[in-house]
Amino acid sequence: MKEKDEFRLVIVTGMSGSGKTQACRNLEDLGYFCVDNLPPVFIPKFAELCIHSAGHVNKVVLVVDTRSREFFDTFVHVLKQMNEENKPFELLFMEASDEVIIRRYKETRRRHPMAPNSRISEGINMERERLAGVRNKATYIIDTSTLLKSELKQKIFRLFGDDCGDQMNINVLSFGFKFGMPLDADMVLDVRFLPNPFYIEKLRHKSGAVPEVADYIAKWPVTQQFLEKLDELINFLVPQYIKEGKSQLVIAIGCTGGMHRSVFIARHLFNLLKNRGYLANLEHRDLMKNDVDEHLQ
Repeated sequence: MKEKDEFRLVIVTGMSGSGKTQACRNLEDLGYFCVDNLPPVFIPKFAELCIHSAGHVNKVVLVVDTRSREFFDTFVHVLKQMNEENKPFELLFMEASDEVIIRRYKETRRRHPMAPNSRISEGINMERERLAGVRNKATYIIDTSTLLKSELKQKIFRLFGDDCGDQMNINVLSFGFKFGMPLDADMVLDVRFLPNPFYIEKLRHKSGAVPEVADYIAKWPVTQQFLEKLDELINFLVPQYIKEGKSQLVIAIGCTGGMHRSVFIARHLFNLLKNRGYLANLEHRDLMKNDVDEHLQ
């Protein structure tokens, strides 16, 4: 496991059509700064600039492949030079079978960079020959021939993630329907069927986080039944989303004004997720748009 503030340089290379772009997207999700198609001769200087950036750039990904044409011939020499100078880097080599690469190029209708005017298979053969020396120096090799995108993401997260990098971030959001639906919600729960404290004068201006209000909402059988079913649903769904490779989940809970019932349910859901060890955040979007006299964080 890498220290959080330790500089980490990952050089991504490999076969065209093997999934380098998708790998870089996954690395960006882990907080890496990505530079695509950098000529190899610039790698040592660029790494040095990042190391001396006063901690502003600690995780860097450089994509180097045969698109750099004649510049690529210096790649092996540059890697050897960095090893001799004890400059740390990790080399990720991406590859796939000929059949899979051909199918991917057929689907995208793109030309192979090594054979723009001839058959894709010829370009693949030339590229394999040119990459042979680089492949032998790889720290990690990932064959994407049979991998789903979610499986590739899991591999990338395991190799290059930190303590929390491979955890899905779950944002629990309370809101009021009268202020509009949250546009970025993955899941919306309407809790307007629960008993409403708004109609109790002494509770009207207190949020759903205040114990007196929470006790009122929680005492009803319908609330207890709903919480049981909600807990069961969340305990089932979240592991499925993680397995699918989702990196962020926004669960929005709405009531009329976003002050009482949605706040109470959102707090319950947030505590459930935290107790299960998930990386969760809690936000009350519309709470303070109401006439609030008392609220507890």
